[in-house]
Amino acid sequence: MMKISALLRALPVPARTGLLTCVAAGAIAAVAPLTARAALPIQSWIAPSGAKVMLVESRSIPMIDVNIDFDAGSRYDPPGKSGLALITAGLLDSGAAAVGGRPALSEAQIADRFADVGAMEGTSAGRDAATVTMRTLSSAAERDAAVNTMAQFLQHPTFPDAVLKREAARLSAAIAESDTKPDAIAEKAFRSAIYGSHPYGVSPTVASVNAVKRDDLLRFYRDMYSPKRAVVSIVGDIDRAQAEKLVAMLTDAMPAGIDPPAMPAVAGLRSAVQIDLPHPAEQAHIATGQASLARSDPDYFPLLVGNYVLGGGGFVSRLTAEVREKRGLTYGVSSSFMPQLQEGPFEINLQTRREQAPEALKVVRETLAKFVQEGPTDAEMQAAKDNLTNGFPLRLDSNRKLLANVAAIGFYNLPLDYLDTWTAKVEAVTAAQVKGAFARHVQPDRLATVVVGPSDVFGAASAGAAAPSGTPTAGKKSK
Repeated sequence: MMKISALLRALPVPARTGLLTCVAAGAIAAVAPLTARAALPIQSWIAPSGAKVMLVESRSIPMIDVNIDFDAGSRYDPPGKSGLALITAGLLDSGAAAVGGRPALSEAQIADRFADVGAMEGTSAGRDAATVTMRTLSSAAERDAAVNTMAQFLQHPTFPDAVLKREAARLSAAIAESDTKPDAIAEKAFRSAIYGSHPYGVSPTVASVNAVKRDDLLRFYRDMYSPKRAVVSIVGDIDRAQAEKLVAMLTDAMPAGIDPPAMPAVAGLRSAVQIDLPHPAEQAHIATGQASLARSDPDYFPLLVGNYVLGGGGFVSRLTAEVREKRGLTYGVSSSFMPQLQEGPFEINLQTRREQAPEALKVVRETLAKFVQEGPTDAEMQAAKDNLTNGFPLRLDSNRKLLANVAAIGFYNLPLDYLDTWTAKVEAVTAAQVKGAFARHVQPDRLATVVVGPSDVFGAASAGAAAPSGTPTAGKKSK
């Protein structure tokens, strides 16, 4: 049976992950067949169906992990139906039509078929991409059974109306519950403040989810789930010929789709804006930042290293030292860049006692401004590089982790030797490059700040300002 957790992955949560997070999203671009001559041999080609394929042969265990990312994320949700991409992905495995002599499959029958051969599958969607995953044994009988089942629901989903109504009700209840939690409230308001009317700033609501009908799912699937908009990443006990057959089985009969609609540009904030949202929580939840970094930006590595110094390094970061260690204003504070196809957020998050919120936010702003102006010290740079490079192998110590990295390489059209040169690129970053990158991507005088907590936290001390044209108000702006 489909789990509601698959649908909830796109609901707003505080952004606490660093730059290394592999986002399974990206534009599809044709590349010539190529094999990276590196320590990690990644093979890449375009299948006859049009799907881009990334393959890493790994014979250590008799398993195969498959990840298919479609350019079909929530940025394509039509107005008034936010949540359509999320529900479409979540209901792919809720039923499959009869095809090629194979009988139709119900939601339960699909789950049983995977369980019978010890395989697992999952579906999800984010802002940029919709994802279908599968893990199966590499033995021919089990592998083919799992692939056939996945191909049937991936190419011929039925989206039963009864399942749609059930899952829409469950998702609506989950959204309603999240709208009572200060961290989720802050994240939604923050996204809305920095993106305005851009699709990145829109989150599903109870009303928008309930507006989604079965015809919407069928249309979205037909338009968006095209092999030409897909990247198929495979890691495991499989060779090139077997992988080609697997990809053909999964993608050859998929819809032709449509050309991706053009996305509007991300408009930066013209000036600082602060939004205070009353909530009975004892602590104030604070999110501050701005739209900042696309994954294709050449400043990725300087920002990765610099963010570790600023707020991504946990207890050794500047923000932790200034806000927690020196002043005891919070238990934890962090900063992160979340690169997307277009400019993803730069965000600082913290929680603090209501009476300490003004001081905590003041220290955060001063620490950020000083870092942008002066950059990191040589000692901070070396500590950041040592931690990042020494910890890098842990990000590749399983097939699933390797699969996530390979999928990111495919989506963002990164070099096939990207993982082999990663530590060298980190080591090559200079303090001057960090300073320059932060100056280009972070403007401390143009941050959006959302404070969720007691209504009297800031009062007259809060300063409201203009957001980008078309920005919907996420709550009462401070006067």
